[in-house]
Amino acid sequence: MTTGADVRDILELGGTDPENTGIISKKDIINSDKKKSKKSTETLTFKRPEGMHREVYALLYSDKKDTPPLLPSDTTQGYQTVKAKLGCKKVRPWKWMPFSNPARKDGAIFYHWRRVADEGKDYPFARFNKTVQVPVYSEQEYQMYLHDDGWTKAETDHLFDLCRRFDLRFIVIHDRYDHQQFRKRSVEDLKERYYNICARLARVRSTPGSDLKIPVFDAGHERRRKEQLERLYSRTPEQVSEEEYLIQELRKIESRKKEREKKAQDLQKLITAADTTTEMRRAERKATKKKLPQKKELEKPTVPETAGIKFPDFKSSGVTLRSQRMKLPSSVGQKKIKALEQMLTELGVDLNPMPTEEIVQMFNELRSDQVLLYELKQAYASCEYELQMLRHRYEALAKAGGLGPVTGDWPNTDGQLGVSLDDLKSEGKDAIIDVVGAPLTPNSRKRRESASSSSSIKKVKKP
Repeated sequence: MTTGADVRDILELGGTDPENTGIISKKDIINSDKKKSKKSTETLTFKRPEGMHREVYALLYSDKKDTPPLLPSDTTQGYQTVKAKLGCKKVRPWKWMPFSNPARKDGAIFYHWRRVADEGKDYPFARFNKTVQVPVYSEQEYQMYLHDDGWTKAETDHLFDLCRRFDLRFIVIHDRYDHQQFRKRSVEDLKERYYNICARLARVRSTPGSDLKIPVFDAGHERRRKEQLERLYSRTPEQVSEEEYLIQELRKIESRKKEREKKAQDLQKLITAADTTTEMRRAERKATKKKLPQKKELEKPTVPETAGIKFPDFKSSGVTLRSQRMKLPSSVGQKKIKALEQMLTELGVDLNPMPTEEIVQMFNELRSDQVLLYELKQAYASCEYELQMLRHRYEALAKAGGLGPVTGDWPNTDGQLGVSLDDLKSEGKDAIIDVVGAPLTPNSRKRRESASSSSSIKKVKKP
């Protein structure tokens, strides 16, 4: 018979402990003192409240830890800053002494605190005074090599004097240039004259066989750069918005161009795949007619991955079912799978035939050819639709008067193209091809077709 404890144990209601059942066992009699001591040592533990970080909760006071200190203690080294250890040596004496800066030419004297041991030494920051070495020319050199009809010697001397004073800061030199006594010069003119003299002196004074470092300054390029910068800075808000609009249109054109190139590449892959499959079928038929010995697995020509279906090869060791070779790979989408099933039912082919060696090979080839045919039909439909859209747009522009009369035959519903090249090369060809608009989607195609049909109906209804 089952007792109440067994029923509670089966239903997982608890109460199977001796404390709950009220039955005294041998362990309770032996370990009675230990249980009491455990109960006395147990303390209440508080759960960390929600939202409080673990580090903050660890700082709180609890019975298991010592009480927090009332005063900060510094007993451990840790990551604290090291205190200065003062020794018993004598302090180095300092003195208030005068000094002069060698970089200054006025001989000014200043005072500062300095160590007595450093008395009499040069000012330590004088080594940071770097000056530009401006070349000096003589009267004879100027008359022989530096003479220029547009510049006088007095004007050239004034320019080099300012270059020495202001360390080749040509904006300051142009500001301090004496425009009243001499001709008015631009910053580019001053730079061009200075660097031309430096280059001529470097060539004259250089020894044969040495590497020359001749400074070059293109004044024309600098003038064009500043002129272009001035035009860019003086643009109106309308011009800025127009430029941004043109940049966006250029990006759209580039994206459309990339999409068209990709479509052309995909179409070319499909065409080459169709050609290779037809050639392979013809070679197989000729071989069967001539009754030549063939292998079970013929070497197939290289076909692009996008053409047809690429079935996986089961070359792993172990037992495999032949029907697994008929399984479609995951790269084939649901849309293609439904189209395949529909074409197979139209042809009266079983969706799951008997997986013999010959049937598996032929069935996979059939489905691969059907997928290739499906992709070719889709590419043909998209190309035909684009041609029809171009025809409608050309006719609308011709009727509006933007282009000449419509000549030549446009593609019929059968898809036969009869457009003459002279019409496409006319002056309105840029208006025909839309390289700016977004790529067409099925919804946009339907809207455009309905809009074109409604506009044609309105034109017919007009008297």
